[in-house]
Amino acid sequence: MAPARVLRRTLGTVDAVAIGLAAMLGAGVFSVFGPAAAAAGDALVPALAIAAVVAALNAAATAQLAAASPVAGGAYAYGRERLGPWPGFVAGWGFVIGKTASCAAIAWTLGAHALPGHERWVAAVAVVVLALVNLGGVTRTARTARVLAVLVVTALLAVVVVGLGLPPADVPSDDVPPAGWTAGGVLQAAGLLFFAFAGYARVATLGEEVRDPRRTIPRAVALSLGVVLVIYAALALVLQRSLGAGLATTTAPLTDLAEEAIGAPGTAAIRAVAVLACAASLLALQAGVGRTALAMAREGDLPRPLAHLSSRGVPARGEVAVAVVVTAAVLVVDLRGLVAFSSFGVLVYYGVANLAAFTQPREERRLPRAFAVLGALACLALVTTLPGEAVLVGLGVLALGVVGRLLTVGTVGRVRRLPR
Repeated sequence: MAPARVLRRTLGTVDAVAIGLAAMLGAGVFSVFGPAAAAAGDALVPALAIAAVVAALNAAATAQLAAASPVAGGAYAYGRERLGPWPGFVAGWGFVIGKTASCAAIAWTLGAHALPGHERWVAAVAVVVLALVNLGGVTRTARTARVLAVLVVTALLAVVVVGLGLPPADVPSDDVPPAGWTAGGVLQAAGLLFFAFAGYARVATLGEEVRDPRRTIPRAVALSLGVVLVIYAALALVLQRSLGAGLATTTAPLTDLAEEAIGAPGTAAIRAVAVLACAASLLALQAGVGRTALAMAREGDLPRPLAHLSSRGVPARGEVAVAVVVTAAVLVVDLRGLVAFSSFGVLVYYGVANLAAFTQPREERRLPRAFAVLGALACLALVTTLPGEAVLVGLGVLALGVVGRLLTVGTVGRVRRLPR
């Protein structure tokens, strides 16, 4: 089979930042603060800080690797080259299964906000429509992501302003003791909040389509993560101030805040913003999974036909395969456990990324190796906070992938040097 053509380098810094923002400002920001507050008690902001540090460590490792080897596939490609075929496969398979689960969960959240009671069918339609956008080429994907990201960022900043205008929910009193916290609860909250950050890797998985990647990728990762951190910190402070103890019991904190501020119109506005945010995140995620599938197919770790590129320079077969699997999931799978399962796969992916970054020579490193070690340990720590059932299911699905690779590729496989 002839080798696949390379993807086209058409994305600039603004495009890459837009894709990073679109991927991160998705379903998590509308749903994760309630469960995180329930776990962290009055230590929600410290839990957010821990999640941000873990995200920053992983982002630094990913950006460092992508700047040295700007190819499709992210940590799959880096892990394969620097650690060997098996670690690379584990990273790639963890990303594919984790982010496919994320796509299904985000699509379901979109459907739940758009048309309650008909979530699954709305989600399926959204997956198909956004897959068609991605099939039009990465330039169209970036243009759409830019528009959606601007709308969502503006809306979330408006929520912060509205929240600041509300009176504090809880007035300190001797009769109402402050909410407590435990170290385990704070770490569990950090693990939940990490799910809301995990989108900056989309820039690295699109590394083969970015212009001047050695400058663009690190800059885009830092900018998108920084903007999201500021927004999340502002939302956490405003939600704690405005909802008080009620934040720990709500499943839709932004909706509750908007309803308290301006009534039914606020609820409708937040639902509309949630639909836009989920659409932006789903668009970026499907593109990222398709590129990782392309990289794995090039090496034979997934069926080689998925390595085919269309006349528009798009991994069309991979995009279609992702859309089919996600559509099937939203129609038939119980989606309540997908967030924890997704976090497991993504943390495996970033763990391998940090180990790969540790092996980089001095001239390619932007940070000391100690940061890669801290990043790997942080991923391991957050995995231990996930529900045991999700970890067991994740290990089982990883094992199925390993068995499949053993049967189709063998124990070694070849290692291809990545372009510098």
